[in-house]
Amino acid sequence: MSVVSETALPGTVLAAQANYYQVRLDSAQELLCTRRSRLKKIGQQVMVGDHVVVEPDWEGDRGVITQVLPRRTELDRPPVANADQILVVFALEEPSLDPLQLSRFLVKAESTDLEVVLCLNKQDLVSDEQQAQWRSRLQAWGYQPILVSIQDNQGLVELQAQFEHKLTVVCGPSGVGKSSLIKHLIPQSELRVGEVSERWGKGRHTTRHVELFELPTSGLLADTPGFTQPALESLPQALASYFPEARQRLMNSACQFNNCLHRDEPNCRVQGNWERYQHYLDFLDQVIAQQTQSNQLSDPDTTVKRKAKGQGQHQDEPKLATKKYRRPSRRAEQQTLQKLYQDVEDFLPDQS
Repeated sequence: MSVVSETALPGTVLAAQANYYQVRLDSAQELLCTRRSRLKKIGQQVMVGDHVVVEPDWEGDRGVITQVLPRRTELDRPPVANADQILVVFALEEPSLDPLQLSRFLVKAESTDLEVVLCLNKQDLVSDEQQAQWRSRLQAWGYQPILVSIQDNQGLVELQAQFEHKLTVVCGPSGVGKSSLIKHLIPQSELRVGEVSERWGKGRHTTRHVELFELPTSGLLADTPGFTQPALESLPQALASYFPEARQRLMNSACQFNNCLHRDEPNCRVQGNWERYQHYLDFLDQVIAQQTQSNQLSDPDTTVKRKAKGQGQHQDEPKLATKKYRRPSRRAEQQTLQKLYQDVEDFLPDQS
């Protein structure tokens, strides 16, 4: 059990970069901190959102993190501790909302087991009819989207109410207005706002690392770098649980087989005419391929390898025996010849 000094103070890590951490003490003062070498030796990582104990150096507004308190939750990508919910931000236009891309982000958010809040930005760029269509469509997916517009100041009060007394991780693709939204909610954040590329219709990455921002009312927002599509890291058997529509169907009745993948198994309760079922099948193929590749890499005795063929296609090919068909290096060939010459010289009679 570690002994806490009388000068040690509790705080929260707001930002982490290299070996430095911005820590806000409970007294609202902020310190630039390093990590005590003992924590490094035991492999204790310090993450944004961590509740820590700090030994301050009052003269230079600096300090040393001496202890990391137990975490309630932990995310690897992005690395955030003690998060309560994930806010998925997409734009209705500029760039146009891609249902498959949105579905991928939602599945990734659901896989964290945190509460998921969906925000659709740039409401002012679409008609009332289009807004109603998206609301109805996403409600069928199992979500109650919050439509907002920074330009018209619409929906922001409703959105702010979702953040009270919570640590919220904001995610979404580049160019949808995440940084602009946070800058509007928290003017002191002074985020760099990127413009959407006119040529590609995609945003430039403006956020380089995870950072927490304190809301004027209450709560913390964690801005994360934008990505075109997040990685799907799931076991095939668990994928259906990340779709609210599938969860609802399984709550009403169970499939015949416990290991049902909900593709073509008899008496499956998930199969049906719900909109995202094809999304589920596409994602299932991806996670099965990832699992197969992972198993092959971990099994040195496998006889096949998976080879990319272009355009997202893959093909299994026989694996050649290790080093059996590898061309020997020039140095190895020279060493072999030198040994052969030496053997011949030793065999021939001495001519002297």
